[in-house]
Amino acid sequence: MSIESRTATTDSDGGESDARSDSESAVGSDAGDAGASGADRRAVDAASVVASDLTKRYDETLVFDGLDLSVAAGEVCCLLGPSGCGKTTLLHLLAGLEDPTGGRVEIGGERVTGPDYRWGVVFQDPLLYPWLSVRENIEIGPRLRGEEPDPELVDELLALVGLDGVADADTSDLSGGMAQRASLARTLANEPDVLLLDEPFSALDQLTKMELQDELLRIVDELGVTAVFVTHDIDEAVYLGDRVAIMGTIPAGIEHVEQIDSETRERDDEAFLAERAATFERLEAVGLE
Repeated sequence: MSIESRTATTDSDGGESDARSDSESAVGSDAGDAGASGADRRAVDAASVVASDLTKRYDETLVFDGLDLSVAAGEVCCLLGPSGCGKTTLLHLLAGLEDPTGGRVEIGGERVTGPDYRWGVVFQDPLLYPWLSVRENIEIGPRLRGEEPDPELVDELLALVGLDGVADADTSDLSGGMAQRASLARTLANEPDVLLLDEPFSALDQLTKMELQDELLRIVDELGVTAVFVTHDIDEAVYLGDRVAIMGTIPAGIEHVEQIDSETRERDDEAFLAERAATFERLEAVGLE
């Protein structure tokens, strides 16, 4: 499947439908109250993400208990909270990298029982294979599944993430931002329905971080995938998310969900600044700093 085939849905009259049209999505306790602003990013290949009555315990440590999370197909949901609140654990459960103590996770209506290329994970560390070139790193997913990589798709992905000029470079020659772009392209080469991102920009300088945030929004909109993005950065959560799920200290789980109404996605937009202030107030209300 080419990138172009994933960029828009089609209405019954054969034309392109609005990428932000009727959606029914919710996160945590706000299920059923979803608005139409952010969750309308839809695509035929995107998949919903649903966690039901999810519990995770490590020995005597309860991380969360009875957590519910629902993310609509094509939506971007940010998990926001301080270090140690369980947001990465939750992402690992969604990805099938860990097993829940109780409850279940479904992606696209299918129960998650382990890792799958259809729900791709992007970690904080790019984890590139140093003995492979940039292009070979991007091709590795299909090869590991016994498939021949589609060279046209790889070229499209290289262009999509801005690495078409360094396709044959060694990964050791890449900057941190370029390495993270390669990691994202490698995940996208599997044509996932869902992207699960664990603070992928947190180790980057501020300018590079902002640039990659813009790139991620563009890519998600172009491909129409669902995304769950872990962060402890309020600005990042409000800028990227259609909804922000605020997690309290363990074992609170998701304390509140903030719907982001800004349509411009500009950092100096009044709506963005208002959402940032509201999210900060919510963090204070649940006892976070």
